[in-house]
Amino acid sequence: MKVEIYSDVVCPWCYIGHTRFARAVERYRARGGEVEVGLRPFQLAPDAESTGSPLLTWAAAKFGGEERARQMFGHVTQVAAQDGLQMRFDRAVHANTLDAHRLIQVAGEQGRGEEALYRLFAAHFTDGLDVGSREVLATIAADLDVKVDLGGSDGTEQVRQELSRARALGVSSVPLFLFEGQFAVSGAQPEDTLLAALDEVAEKTGTKGEACDDGHCAI
Repeated sequence: MKVEIYSDVVCPWCYIGHTRFARAVERYRARGGEVEVGLRPFQLAPDAESTGSPLLTWAAAKFGGEERARQMFGHVTQVAAQDGLQMRFDRAVHANTLDAHRLIQVAGEQGRGEEALYRLFAAHFTDGLDVGSREVLATIAADLDVKVDLGGSDGTEQVRQELSRARALGVSSVPLFLFEGQFAVSGAQPEDTLLAALDEVAEKTGTKGEACDDGHCAI
């Protein structure tokens, strides 16, 4: 079964959703199911400028004030902690994610796409790094032994094509899980729900193996 996951590395629900889906896939595969996961880019703030400004400043302007932003961040931090994820919004930096998606694209071509994705999630949400900075991205790439020239055009055309496809499909919030190009599940659903979705799609499509305001971020 092929599952494409649309997400952005600065989307907290995407971090949670990917983590839950990975666990669901592990359980599905343990029962004999086969899953191919495709990472697809999405930008929550395509016009963002990577200036190193605090995420809280941007969120306060977008969501109606600092108090509201802190409430939102506090809630998602608590949810993330239940899934074993540490989110430090007091450190997070507002960033444009095009280059980060380029890194994931190229890393995927070298067999390290998921590692790059999770490293970028941690960099943004836990380490307080600017994932829009090519210097930061180059360090992450080197740590993963991924060869990429972000000063050139590596991954750019592929990422732009996928972003265009997302718009054509009507993707407006993430995470979004697209099963076999036909069935979509939106939001950071519980692990059991995602496992049930794998089973249901497997039944519908004949891909079953031998044994076979919360939850998302929007533009």
